[in-house]
Amino acid sequence: MPETDNYLDIRFSEKERQKRDLVWQVLCRDFFQQFIGENQSVLDMGAGNCEFINNIVCGEKYALDAQENTGLYAHPDVKVITGPCTKASEFLQGEKVDVVFVSNFFEHMNSKEELRITLQEIKKITRNPGKLLILQPNIRYCYKQYWDFFDHNIALSHKSLREALLCLGFKILMLKPKFLPFSTKSCLPLHPLFVKIYLKLYPLQLIMGKQMFIYAAN
Repeated sequence: MPETDNYLDIRFSEKERQKRDLVWQVLCRDFFQQFIGENQSVLDMGAGNCEFINNIVCGEKYALDAQENTGLYAHPDVKVITGPCTKASEFLQGEKVDVVFVSNFFEHMNSKEELRITLQEIKKITRNPGKLLILQPNIRYCYKQYWDFFDHNIALSHKSLREALLCLGFKILMLKPKFLPFSTKSCLPLHPLFVKIYLKLYPLQLIMGKQMFIYAAN
């Protein structure tokens, strides 16, 4: 088997990626879309396999990732930028976006200092007012599984991430400490109908949710 720096390549089979894409179709349509206007520009930071940016309805679409194979997964209407998130403003060359979306990415940072720089870059590249949407494993509720992934480096709870955002001047408009299950590799069914029902049943999220969701503004 050839070496790869993208752990998603070995973590999810092609069949699993197809199932994940169906899940993201529902997540985008039934939840994330409410925060994004159809004409707004969106940057998916740490886009990975581009499940979010491919399925969200918006104006201009950007996918930023350090992995060179991200472009293999992006739809034709997505502008792919290859490089580190700590230099996002350089890559955009003065352009600004309305929304930055970050999913399951901050835990891969090498340090909290790198996270701080990344959050500062997000402020630079978003219009004022701009939106930041974060989907992130919450160490408070998934500590048993959190370190099972080799590329997890730092641990964040909803409280520590909230504190970091406030210190850098963001406003917290919505915070869900428990939102989605930890991983699509869990035993929970991935049928789109179940995902749709799950999003509507807040008590179910309180039981199964191990990822946080934060909606912030600069």
